[in-house]
Amino acid sequence: MSKKVALNTLGCKMNQYESDSLASDFINAGYEIVSFDEEADVYVINTCTVTNKSDRKSRNSINKARKSNNSVVVVTGCYVDSAKHKLENETGITFLIENQKKNQIFQLVDAYFNGEILHDNNQDVFDFHTTDKGLRTRATIKIQDGCDSFCSYCIIPYVRGAGVSRPLNDILDSIRSHLENGFKEIVLTGINMSCYNHNGVDFKDLIGHILNIDGDWRLRISSLEPDMMDENIVDLFSHPRMTPHLHLCLQSGSETILKDMKRTYSFTQYSNIVKKIRERIPHFNITTDLIVGFPGETEELFQESIDACKQIGFGHIHTFKYSKREGTQAAKFTNQIDEKLKNQRSEVVRILSEQLKFDYRKSLIGTKQRVLIEKSSNNKYSGFGDYYVPVKFNGLNLNKNDFVDVLITGIEKGEDPFLIGEVIEG
Repeated sequence: MSKKVALNTLGCKMNQYESDSLASDFINAGYEIVSFDEEADVYVINTCTVTNKSDRKSRNSINKARKSNNSVVVVTGCYVDSAKHKLENETGITFLIENQKKNQIFQLVDAYFNGEILHDNNQDVFDFHTTDKGLRTRATIKIQDGCDSFCSYCIIPYVRGAGVSRPLNDILDSIRSHLENGFKEIVLTGINMSCYNHNGVDFKDLIGHILNIDGDWRLRISSLEPDMMDENIVDLFSHPRMTPHLHLCLQSGSETILKDMKRTYSFTQYSNIVKKIRERIPHFNITTDLIVGFPGETEELFQESIDACKQIGFGHIHTFKYSKREGTQAAKFTNQIDEKLKNQRSEVVRILSEQLKFDYRKSLIGTKQRVLIEKSSNNKYSGFGDYYVPVKFNGLNLNKNDFVDVLITGIEKGEDPFLIGEVIEG
């Protein structure tokens, strides 16, 4: 019988990309991927440490895996890089793998079962293989790792290291390989993709090269930093292969808090970027991250963030309560916010986010969406349209991974409301 592998991935799209690639390595070698709740021969926990909550989730997953009998337990990701000295004293962990060596996990585990010792010192953070098409409809491509920004609240530069960009030809080869494997949507990911630069090829140049790849497919950019957005990058979104959606990190709508965070843009600059994009593509979907309870955030400054969110009209707000991360500048600030107040402000943003999400999706009624089918059952289908909004519709003889033109006719209510549509014939 094949050995069973269970993976639990916490945190960012980068971690998900890396886990998907590792899962593909195990699948191609004859291992069976199972749910993390099932009994398995191998448990891989790809951890996150961006907040205290992330640390707790990582520890809980590790403890769950450690209770298994005679299973190989692999712990990797950013929590390992930040707390390795603690984890080294924990029993029941077979391998602790830093981010720099994450690509070696399959080889380590396979060698372990074969009674071998792996002596490969390869630390290439981009050496991940093509994702198996059975795992997802969209293929995520890693183009960059690390960060040099050192925002005052963020621990990521300390655990992911300095910014490094993947060579252009490697990226293009990886995309072609995924397209040949049947993927029709490519998603670019990185820790700080805006700073991509390899041998003089910057982010704008990279996108230009990617869009020149032939085929019936589309490109989605997962997340960018506002300070790197200029007219040239805005121009790129007019290309027919580009999807009109962008996760543009705001973090705060208060100019005062943005300065204390050491973010290198103002809200005025941010709103001007959004204005330029939506002048060209009116329904463009902007989603964002927002931190509440940053040290020194008064009620007035918090209200500035609320007003900013209403002004932009975000399609979704991913809300974080500020977490004090030792080693960062903000951890030394004396004007820390009470946890109860953080919870209250987080709830305010959550309610606002639900309303803004519904309002944005409702505005798409009457539009035509090119939907990539992800699920089908009894002639009922669902997938994501161009604007990265889920769509449900009925149809005949359609297949998963097909592109279908759909007219949006309505919307469901709920926390994550689906759009309802009708297939446009012909």
